[in-house]
Amino acid sequence: MPKKAKELSALEVSRLTKPGNHAVGGVSGLYLYVNEAQGRSWVLRVMIAGQRKHLGLGGYPSVTLAQAREKARAAREQVVSGVDPIHERKAAASALRAQQATRRTFREVATAYIAFQEPAWKNAKHRGQWTSTLEAYAFPVIGQLSVDAITEHHVIAVLEPIWTTKSETASRLRGRIESILDWARVRGHREGENPARWKGHLDKVFPAQSQVHQVRHFQAMPVAETPRFLARLATQDGTSALALRFLILTAARSGEVRGAEWSEIDFAQAIWTIPASRMKAKRQHRVPLSGAALKVLQQARDRLVARPTSLVFSSLKGGLLSDMSLTAVMRRMNVDAVPHGFRSTFRDWVGEFTQYPSDLAEMALAHVLPNKTEAAYRRGDALEKRRGMMDAWANHCLSAEAHG
Repeated sequence: MPKKAKELSALEVSRLTKPGNHAVGGVSGLYLYVNEAQGRSWVLRVMIAGQRKHLGLGGYPSVTLAQAREKARAAREQVVSGVDPIHERKAAASALRAQQATRRTFREVATAYIAFQEPAWKNAKHRGQWTSTLEAYAFPVIGQLSVDAITEHHVIAVLEPIWTTKSETASRLRGRIESILDWARVRGHREGENPARWKGHLDKVFPAQSQVHQVRHFQAMPVAETPRFLARLATQDGTSALALRFLILTAARSGEVRGAEWSEIDFAQAIWTIPASRMKAKRQHRVPLSGAALKVLQQARDRLVARPTSLVFSSLKGGLLSDMSLTAVMRRMNVDAVPHGFRSTFRDWVGEFTQYPSDLAEMALAHVLPNKTEAAYRRGDALEKRRGMMDAWANHCLSAEAHG
């Protein structure tokens, strides 16, 4: 029967510096190994399936004597139960390596998801919209995080800064993150509940979109100040300034203008036809173009020589302008308003300074009208009625230029 080793104290163990194996007692087969460079580590000698094996238990003093004895007892209990602790450790290490090999960042998974879904998207610009919102708001916060590590705290950190100021963008972004994380779970990249889920989850954190819209107002420019602003805007260089002028003259939404393509423009008929896929109400919208709006388009077309693209107003790289590009122009001009506010300015102008019916203005803004009213307009020559209204709006907008 082998001699039982003396059970050393922590102080006695700290004094062991001679190279070799030193039995420390307390658990059979537990040794402190000291190498020639005075490095020290714990080793447990055990018999497994008739073979003597050495199991490392960690370095000393990071693993204390008490911790080493605890680990040694647990390993011996495994051996008694018929489990090979060395094999188990190798299997765990192999599983970890496999997990790390399949681990993907949120950016990687998002990119893969977009590529996977793109063939099913009818609108080619859908990819650009997905990518631009993720690049602007999600990737800076969670792009480099492992997708399986993302929690509701991370999702909240992405959404909170824009939930009330850019509520529509925030809502779409939340849905996109939710879709990406659902896809990641099905693909085996993460487990558990989706932290971007709305019902019963984020709805306990953020106010509903309907509540946000009730208190949210786009800061609009007074009708009387619009002509002077357009005169100043005409002196600004750049595609974004040109796009802003077109937005004002057509009373369109920013996304509709930034996504406009040359194929949608009929110069001969002076009509801009926006497909249903790009409209908020998901219905095709025709915009009669004033002479001033056509002039802006001609200026944009002149830029095509240097930068050919299907987009009317494109970024320097040929892609969509960001949703902040038009706002940035107004900020540089120290204007206390936002691009979307010009739709309110247009509506105020129609109601306070013209005899055009309010329903015609609502139709120009692509708002959904009551069925009977809309049917009446569609039976008549609504486009030409709106053309007269948009020509009058352009005349008002350019009145400062006309008077020098």
